[in-house]
Amino acid sequence: MALAAGPEKQLGKLVIRNIGLLLTGDLASPIGDADTIVAEGGRIAAIGRAADCDTGDARVTIDAHGCALSPGLIDSHVHPVFGDWTPRQSQLGWIESSLHGGVTTMISAGEVHLPGRPRDIVGLKALAITAQRAYANFRPAGVKVVAGAPVLEQGMVESDFAELAAAGVGLLGEVGLGTVKAGYEAREMVAWARKYGIQSTIHTGGPSVPGSGYIDADTVLEADADIIGHINGGHTALPLRQIRCLCEGCLRGIEIVHNGNELAGLSALRYAGELGQMSRVILGTDGPAGSGAQPLGILRMVAMLSSLGDVPAETMFCCATGNTARMRKLDCGLIEMGRAADFLLMDRAQHSSGTDLLDSIRKGDLPGVGMVVIDGIVRCGRSRNTPPAERVPAIV
Repeated sequence: MALAAGPEKQLGKLVIRNIGLLLTGDLASPIGDADTIVAEGGRIAAIGRAADCDTGDARVTIDAHGCALSPGLIDSHVHPVFGDWTPRQSQLGWIESSLHGGVTTMISAGEVHLPGRPRDIVGLKALAITAQRAYANFRPAGVKVVAGAPVLEQGMVESDFAELAAAGVGLLGEVGLGTVKAGYEAREMVAWARKYGIQSTIHTGGPSVPGSGYIDADTVLEADADIIGHINGGHTALPLRQIRCLCEGCLRGIEIVHNGNELAGLSALRYAGELGQMSRVILGTDGPAGSGAQPLGILRMVAMLSSLGDVPAETMFCCATGNTARMRKLDCGLIEMGRAADFLLMDRAQHSSGTDLLDSIRKGDLPGVGMVVIDGIVRCGRSRNTPPAERVPAIV
C-alpha cells in the first residue's frame, strides 16, 4: 500500500452495514446494539439499526458480512523516529505493518532511538518539535502517530515546558531515559509539564537502552507521572509486590506492554481488577525494541490477557481502545457520535476452536483482520499479518 503523504479528508458518506458484533470500546457498555454505522467528514454520524440510519447517497458502502467492528486499536507506547523507519532494527514499514494488526493510532514515548539523539536542552526541544510537526503532516499508511515526546534532562526549567507546549508538544518521553532519574527531580518537571498541558509517562523497571536506569516503585510514586509506563517492565519488571504497590498507591494509568514481562503484566491486570479500576489499564507494545517491531502486538496482548487473565475479550478491547483514548485525551477509540471514524473489522480465525470471535480470543487465538478504516477512509482490506478470518467485509 502506498504511504499517505498527509492527513486526508473523507469524501462523501461511508456506510458500514451488516455488522455482526459491535464492540464500543466503552467499559460501561462494551457491546453495542447496532448493525450499521455511518461516517461523514471522518466522524461517526450515525450508529444504530439499518432501518433507523440515513444510509442513502453513500460514496462508499461496506458490507461487514457479519464481522465484528471495534474502534481502531491504539498503541499507547511506541518509539518512532522519522517516517516509517526505525533504526532500532533497521526496518522500514513497521507502522504500515501495524495497520494490518488493527492499529490506527500510536502514541510516542520518546524518539529515543534517533542516532545521535541530542541531549542538550536546545537540541531536545528542537527534536520534539520536529517530530511533532513531521507526524502531524505525515501519516504512514494513514496511521495517526502522536509524536514529539522530549526526554527529561537535567537543567530544564519551567520556561522550557511552556515553550514546548506553545509549539504544540503535548507529551513527555519516558521519564528516566535521560539524566533525570531521581523522583524529586522528576516530580518538579512532571508538575511543570502538567501545568502546561503536557502528559507524562515514566519508565518502570530495569534499564532497556543505554542511558536508562532502574526505576523502582518509590521513584514512580514520587515522580507522579500521568502514565506508569510499561508497568510490566521493558523488559525487566519490578518485583510483584512493587507492582501491587503501584496499582494501590496512586490512580495513574497502568500501561501493560507486549515487550515486557508476561507474568508481571497478568499480575498488574489482576490487581487492577481486584481494585475495581480496569479503566486505568491501557495497552502498548513498547516497540520497536530489542525484540523487534510487533505488528500484531496489541492483538496479541488482548488475546493473552483475556485468555490467561480470565477477562472477557470485550473488556480487553476497551483497554486497547476507549481506555487509552480517554486517558490520552484522543478523539478516537470509542464508537460514539462525533468521534473519529477509526474502525477495525475482524472475525474469528479459520479453524479456531472458539465458538465465535470473543470465545476464540478467550481461548488465546488471534482474530483475522478483514479491514481497517481511519477517518472514514478504508486503509487496508484483508490483513497480510493475521490468520485468515472466516468472514471478510467487502466494499459494495
